[in-house]
Amino acid sequence: MEGKSSRSKKIIVRSVNVSLFHHKKDDYISLTDIARYKDSVRSDYIVQNWMRNRSTIEFLGLWEKINNPDFNSIKFDGIKSQAGLNSFSLTPKRWAKETDATGVISKTGRYGGTYAHKDIAFEFASWISAEFKLYLIKEFQRLKEEENKRLALDWNAKRMLTKINYRIHTDAIKAHIIPTLVTKKQLNVVYASEADILNTALFGLTAKQWRQKNPQQKGNVRDYADVRQLVCLANLESLNAEFIRQKLSQSERLCQLNQIAIVQMKSLVENKAVSKLQ
Repeated sequence: MEGKSSRSKKIIVRSVNVSLFHHKKDDYISLTDIARYKDSVRSDYIVQNWMRNRSTIEFLGLWEKINNPDFNSIKFDGIKSQAGLNSFSLTPKRWAKETDATGVISKTGRYGGTYAHKDIAFEFASWISAEFKLYLIKEFQRLKEEENKRLALDWNAKRMLTKINYRIHTDAIKAHIIPTLVTKKQLNVVYASEADILNTALFGLTAKQWRQKNPQQKGNVRDYADVRQLVCLANLESLNAEFIRQKLSQSERLCQLNQIAIVQMKSLVENKAVSKLQ
């Protein structure tokens, strides 16, 4: 049974494209793709031929008992007792359906095929080729190292944003020169969307007004915002939601959001740490 999973990824192992994806907090690798290393035409047959082996069934059953509390051991014993008979056959779908196994699953769609938890996939790769298994592990580890580096960068970026927001709050107690505020005319306008209230508070104009001033540019005003403006915009969105709950009028909210945007932008512009996010 398939659970929610992330988009498939690919690694190249000995000129074979091998798909993998994250499923229920674990990495699953395509047995169908691994089998193509041995036979590019009959990959499904290769997988089924491996699964009918008694040693394979014992390994799969042991993995499920260790990792799957819902594994049906009684059904497993029935399947294991048939292993070795000439008439015995076992497909991934039958294995999962009859025993509630989670280590081997079938996917449909663009990246369809038989997938298995990395522990099982490496075992299958050993059956295919010891050399292929070693290269598979090497490429898999390389992919995980790259993912860990990206996660570290994301964490550093979030940490930097936290520092920036902290600076905003500490600067709030200081007195600043007040820049130009929104006009009385802008305060009296009834805006069609909440997005335009935020646009006016931060950028000084609505999305339509920006497009009229920039007819050659694609997208909208927010697509051309810098990191400082995006940080400020995220804060304004949260504040605007709170002001709406307080039942403030549009003009009251615009006035307050504009004043907050002025204070925060001044703080962000003066914050040298922001440059690291550019």
